[in-house]
Amino acid sequence: MAVLEGLCLAAAAALAWGFLWVRDASERSWSPEHAGLQRGGNRTLLVIAHPDDEAMFFAPTVLGLHRLQRRVSLLCFSAGNYYNQGEIRKKELLQSCEVLGISPSHVMIIENRDFPDDPGVQWDTEHVASVLLQHIQVNGIDLVVTFDAGGVSGHSNHISLYAAVRSLHSEGKLPKGCAVLTLQSVNLLRKYISFLDLPFSLRRTQDVLFVLTSKEVAHAKRAMFCHRSQLLWFRRLYILFSRYMRINSLDFL
Repeated sequence: MAVLEGLCLAAAAALAWGFLWVRDASERSWSPEHAGLQRGGNRTLLVIAHPDDEAMFFAPTVLGLHRLQRRVSLLCFSAGNYYNQGEIRKKELLQSCEVLGISPSHVMIIENRDFPDDPGVQWDTEHVASVLLQHIQVNGIDLVVTFDAGGVSGHSNHISLYAAVRSLHSEGKLPKGCAVLTLQSVNLLRKYISFLDLPFSLRRTQDVLFVLTSKEVAHAKRAMFCHRSQLLWFRRLYILFSRYMRINSLDFL
């Protein structure tokens, strides 16, 4: 998988340098209000598995929700301690959230041995759902945003979050009026062609589409650069070429 992703990154680099002229055409603000996502709501909860998910995958959504004057809070189900860097990564998460406009007082990081940062562990759906539901109820959340069934990167922890939210939704346990948006996973080629993916996104079906301008993309990159402990060479390429640093396609459950 790492080799395949590396090849996709290389192809993306070649495409990007060959087609930079399309950049200005891609810069627009997408209004998702036709899908029922109205301005002024103030109870959105972004649910992630690890520190850096918020910037690596969801920055367009967070910045797009701010355009709609929605207050965003964040629930992270682990400290990202796979390489024993949990304390560092918690601080990086708070710094990134501040850059993205999420107040530290609206960030909650769960440290529970039942939710280890481990791609080989599928978290218990009922346990995740129970913790999540309690957080939703206590904070009066009216919109939950998280991963879809593919988890974007296929990480089992990401997929566990989707399974929990899907369970709450299908069993009718979510509070009345609480909606769920899930981030669409795309194939490897689309994942790494950045702004060149916009024509594909516009032609495909999604309930909400957030597209960042160059200024907003720079903002998203600043958030990702807060995660200094994670900035290995391939993640620097990811920041340059991933569509998730510029475009988010989401669907309502």
